[in-house]
Amino acid sequence: MCLFAASCLLGQAMQGAIREPAIFGEGVISTRDYESSITFARDGNTAYFVKSTPDLNFRVIVVSRLEQGKWSTPEVVSFSGQYSDTDPCLSPDGKKLFFASRRPITGTAPKADFDLWVVEMTNTGWGEPRHLNAPVNSDSQETSPSATADGTLYFSSNRDGGKGAADLYRAKPGDRDYSTPENLGDMINSPAPEIQVFTSADEHILIFAAAGRRDGMGSVDLYLSQRTGDAWSKPVNLGNKINSSGVDSAPRISPDGKYFFWTSTRGYGFEEQQVKQLRYAELSNKLQSAGNSLGDIYQIDLNALPLRQ
Repeated sequence: MCLFAASCLLGQAMQGAIREPAIFGEGVISTRDYESSITFARDGNTAYFVKSTPDLNFRVIVVSRLEQGKWSTPEVVSFSGQYSDTDPCLSPDGKKLFFASRRPITGTAPKADFDLWVVEMTNTGWGEPRHLNAPVNSDSQETSPSATADGTLYFSSNRDGGKGAADLYRAKPGDRDYSTPENLGDMINSPAPEIQVFTSADEHILIFAAAGRRDGMGSVDLYLSQRTGDAWSKPVNLGNKINSSGVDSAPRISPDGKYFFWTSTRGYGFEEQQVKQLRYAELSNKLQSAGNSLGDIYQIDLNALPLRQ
């Protein structure tokens, strides 16, 4: 069975490479609702992602499985659905799922900000979520975890001592907990917020979302940096094929390294006019479908990105 090939998308008979942005799993995964932050199991047959209220105030992690070439109706994962949970990201070996949550550390009242949590796969499914200790979590907000093959954890935080409204950090795994997080520095971080991050398992590719940069095309854009030795290259805006006039965020690369996924609020809601006058039924259909400028998950060939060979 194919993993991410275009012909697998809901069983549609789509042929050839995906050279233009395509809504992923339209009608099942990407719908009229707000979906974001997809992450895949190693075999590509299980997808975890987030369903949110339109104002993003409440978010739930759900799961869909590829069965006979079609994605199944999503279900809420065992550890989500009560508190606001977001930004799921599987470790490269698929044994851990990191996520951000406002769930209480103690008591029953939700937190005002997000912290990072991890849940591990057991013989019977996902176990109980575990709150990551300081110094990864702080009194400020931590979101968008991304783990590498050696266990290094990348994330975004607006903690004190940063270079802007929110910065990207990485923390190395220790014997029991993580080391003190390292700010990724001036090459990556700016006075504006860097809010979401994905790094490849080998730590050679860094893709992140940032707002307020001079070369931005929308309210939030995606940027690419590549690592040579210990240094990251100057981030490159992913351009108008990936970025839009809306919010483009939550970057992911498929486990097989062939496809790039991200969340976008692009849609006719950002267009100033239609090709022709819409009748009410057409308008209602657009408003009730994926692509209505709420968040949807998009896919494109990884080689559409300006990657250095």
